Amino acid sequence: MKFSYSWIRELVPGLNIEPRELERLITTKTAECEGVKAAGAHFTRVVAARVVTVEEMPNGKNKAALIDIGGERKIRVVCGAPNVRPGIVVPWVPPGTTLEDKTIDRIVIDGVESEGMLASAAELGINRDHAGLLELENAAPGEPITDLQPDWIIEIDNKSLTHRPDLWGHFGMAREVAAITQGALRDPVDMTLLPEGEPGFAVEIEDHSLCSRYSVLLVEHVEIIQSPLRLQARLESVGLNAINNIVDATNYVLAELPQPMHAFDADKLAGATIFVRRARDGETLRALNGETYELASSDLVIADGNGPIALAGVIGGADSAISESTTRILLESANFQATSVRLTSARLKLRTDASMRFEKSLDPENTLRGLARAAALLRQVSPGVKFMSGVTDNRSPLRKPAPIALSLEFVVRKLGKLVTQTEVTRILESLGFAVSETVPGLLTVLVPSWRATKDISLKDDLVEEVGRMVGYGEIVPRPPLVASTVPPANPMRLYLRKLRQLLVGQGFSEVYNYSFVTATEVERFHLDLKQHLGVRNPIASELTHLRRSLLPGLFKNVLTNVRHYDEFRLFEIGKEIHPAEGARLPNEITHLAALLYDAHAGEDAFFEMKRVAECAFPAARFAAATETKPFEHPTRTAEISWAGVPVGRLFELHPSLLVDEGIEGRVVIFDVDLERAQVIAQHHQVNYTPPRKYPTSGFDLSVVAPQTKPVGEIEERLAALAGAHLASLTFIRVYDGPPLLEGQKSVSYHLEIGALDHTLTSEETTGVREYIVQAMRQEGYEIRGLDQ
Repeated sequence: MKFSYSWIRELVPGLNIEPRELERLITTKTAECEGVKAAGAHFTRVVAARVVTVEEMPNGKNKAALIDIGGERKIRVVCGAPNVRPGIVVPWVPPGTTLEDKTIDRIVIDGVESEGMLASAAELGINRDHAGLLELENAAPGEPITDLQPDWIIEIDNKSLTHRPDLWGHFGMAREVAAITQGALRDPVDMTLLPEGEPGFAVEIEDHSLCSRYSVLLVEHVEIIQSPLRLQARLESVGLNAINNIVDATNYVLAELPQPMHAFDADKLAGATIFVRRARDGETLRALNGETYELASSDLVIADGNGPIALAGVIGGADSAISESTTRILLESANFQATSVRLTSARLKLRTDASMRFEKSLDPENTLRGLARAAALLRQVSPGVKFMSGVTDNRSPLRKPAPIALSLEFVVRKLGKLVTQTEVTRILESLGFAVSETVPGLLTVLVPSWRATKDISLKDDLVEEVGRMVGYGEIVPRPPLVASTVPPANPMRLYLRKLRQLLVGQGFSEVYNYSFVTATEVERFHLDLKQHLGVRNPIASELTHLRRSLLPGLFKNVLTNVRHYDEFRLFEIGKEIHPAEGARLPNEITHLAALLYDAHAGEDAFFEMKRVAECAFPAARFAAATETKPFEHPTRTAEISWAGVPVGRLFELHPSLLVDEGIEGRVVIFDVDLERAQVIAQHHQVNYTPPRKYPTSGFDLSVVAPQTKPVGEIEERLAALAGAHLASLTFIRVYDGPPLLEGQKSVSYHLEIGALDHTLTSEETTGVREYIVQAMRQEGYEIRGLDQ
């Protein structure tokens, strides 16, 4: 957003702060400025020149013009403009003048010395007309161009103005400057200039929630001409293109108040009634930018008896646009719902100066002020205009914001700085608030209409107004005067932190997924969609339900990463969301799901994940699952129990899920309920066992058992038989080929045994081995040596 320093000075008489200092004050007290730049400095050097003669040059493109700049000396300038001709008066830019980033100098072109240059309006920054030289009227050679003066442009970051619709115009910023400098504020609007009498047009509003106010004024005897150069240059300096006197007047009001306006050619309208309504199916609008837009029922349009003539708050229509033949115009000054304008603008990918302001929720009280200001400007730029009828003003009932009670004690406590009631009152009143004293130390504050549209509503907002005008740099930083207490311990947080560190140490990367799932993801894992909570207002159209499992999200991570990696390890700690009975809030259960993917892995991937799970949950037991779920491998699924409590499952993902996605390899997952695991972890103790002082002896045993016998049960039985003599028990392998019978397997272990108080003799070692062998045989197992 660009602001003209000279424009602000007109609205704050007596302002004598330099532009760069003003930029600093605005940044510290109102909104973040992005910089300040000089504009139009060349106007102090540019003068009027009369073209005396024009001679063709050899190349046929340029012409050598002899010009009169006042006095006896004549200047020769090479010029390529199509309208250069004897007798016209145009701007001459003398050598040494800087235009934008280019310095004009004496140069030789095709053998002719050119001293300075003759300029177009665009080259001088007056408008964007590059077609030819700017032809001046009522200007004598050697005189400066009337009313064009240097200026400074202060640019402010739009993001810092989003909540302040009043600051999208010079008058709002001038109010801030007057408050900062404790200067006077001049209101450019004279409401007495609004004509009285019967309205020339009727207005019908279909839905006042979409258009709270629509005001129009019929203006007759209009002449379409160029605006004064000063007005054109001012609009150009703040980023608005000068078109003609009528459009320029409406743009001037937009940049000043800020109130977007539009001018219709009244003679091109069908009937004498303006309709503000939603668009109807099949309607289109040929807009001022030359594009034709297909309208939707969500679009708010301005229509006459034949159909849409403008998109409300966005752009006008070409069929009702003013032209050189226009003699009567209908001025529109309205207030549209911010959301409606934003949706239409976004849908059509069409952002205009008007839509950007309407999107900020403008002041509905500004529509008549806009008409009054436009009426004053039209009298200047088109002196013959006449107002033969009065204003039409259709509006919804005025909603005044509730008064805000503000105590001085609250202001001082919140700011951390002592301020007086007089100072608080002065600051708020300078910003346009009405302030009265209810009782000593308690103020009643009325919010002005231009700050009541989603900006000021709480006493905390008023404290911020006082604080920024006092200056936050004037507030000494102090720690809050509150008792410091240690927050209650959160065992779950500490437990999750340790789990994360452990898994990262095992080569896993943590992922974070949405708590929302699609119906397709739920169906992929054969879960019941009816058991998932639906989302009333999903953040995306397909994310319709809350997850009951972390697996769909992790599987999406697999699909993303298999394109780039042959193996990876991922884990997520998140909440499963389960419906609760009745009207209670849903149950949110913290789970850990860890995943290993290897494009070339064998069955060892399953045991690798078992090892990781044992690291995370020491002494956990793994038992073959009695039933498997559709997404689990039918023979590689185990139930995990810890301290006798079921806590989760370890499984290989069903191959069909991978085949459907064209994925090769294996995916092994363990999924654990951390609500249960954390309680167990709090009481789980690892007893210290001192290193053995005496050597141990080892031997191997192979136990022949049915294929269906869990290896874990065999391991537990061997450990129990070895008793206190057991130093370690190590799994070696499983074998199921000849000479074993069909349905048998051989499970091999290495056992290290020893005593805590002496070195076992060979006889003792043999005795322990024989005891284990005999006991296992009595239980129906066949014991074989490792070499058998």
